[in-house]
Amino acid sequence: MEHDLRRLPEWVKSLGLPPEAAAAIDRWWQPVWDVLRDELGLLPEQPGRPALPPGVEQLELEAVDEPEPGAAWQARFETMWPAYRAWYLRDGDAARPSYPVARRALREHMPELVPMWERLVELAGGGDLAARTLSLYRPPGFVVGCSQGAWTRGEPVLVRNYDYPASRLEGVICLTRWGERRVIGMSDCLWGLLDGVNDAGLAISLTFGGRREVGDGFAIPLVVRYVLETCDTVAEAQAALARIPVHAAQNLTLLDRTGAYLTAYVGPGRPPQFHALAATTNHQGEIDWPEYAAAIRSEERERCVLDLLGDEAVDRERFVASFLEPPLRNTEYEKGFGTLYTAAYEPRAGRVSYRWPGETWEQSFDRFEPGERTVALRPS
Repeated sequence: MEHDLRRLPEWVKSLGLPPEAAAAIDRWWQPVWDVLRDELGLLPEQPGRPALPPGVEQLELEAVDEPEPGAAWQARFETMWPAYRAWYLRDGDAARPSYPVARRALREHMPELVPMWERLVELAGGGDLAARTLSLYRPPGFVVGCSQGAWTRGEPVLVRNYDYPASRLEGVICLTRWGERRVIGMSDCLWGLLDGVNDAGLAISLTFGGRREVGDGFAIPLVVRYVLETCDTVAEAQAALARIPVHAAQNLTLLDRTGAYLTAYVGPGRPPQFHALAATTNHQGEIDWPEYAAAIRSEERERCVLDLLGDEAVDRERFVASFLEPPLRNTEYEKGFGTLYTAAYEPRAGRVSYRWPGETWEQSFDRFEPGERTVALRPS
């Protein structure tokens, strides 16, 4: 569909329009994706990303084993803070909650994280603005585009594609032990997670829910972190998600070591919805933002994952491999939302494999290997 939209101006002009009409098309035509891109809230660009040719992205990843935040987290904060500060204040300081309001919200909804928040604020220098930003309470809205599905025939695995601009991915795979549970996940918003697994055997991943509204609540990466820090099962995670406010529409897929799974639709203005669905993309049952859903093929991708899960001829390995192929894998990086990585979380084994065509990087609780990796992402 996007291809067709981009070719449409030339096709219309080929019909023999008068010169002034052809000139008007050149001046005013703007494909739907370009219009949407102006509306999409994004997290800040990360510093130090190399300049690359159009359509080519380079992913810089780092695996960090730091059980409790210390020098490594502090160094990352100092590098990323100017960008996050500008992002947090983009609507003005008055648009964000005060320190007392943010602290009270954390204590009310996620009290188990308060000691870690206080530790991070200390490492960040103790400032009011850093504390408010790190609370991730009522931050600016942001959008991600992803596909995710839970395989439950035999050994369970949660598979997800993360679609986003490479320049805005933190790219840090963290192994932490902040409390009773060890957690492996992809860092976001300085201490939240895009996806992850804990050593109790619970895995979770997030994706944008396809509604524009932004309201009261927390940024979803912190909620993902909270679930993995405090819950062992899908049932426990559901109970937590039922009471924590989320500031923007988000979908979560959860899977535990027993094979139990759940899709949660959360966000402002509606009570949380929980469904016995093993897959989700970027809408919440129905389409609330048609232009966005069409541009990123949300319904097509969701049908693809559900069809794969329902096909008796598809085995576990084929299911995972399908995320490396169209329509689930998106390589149109010049549009800003190409697939950056495929992650396959195995809750029983406590293992995750990050995958790209021809390349895999595996990490686990039994064998976590700190290090760096560069992945070139090229259009098809």
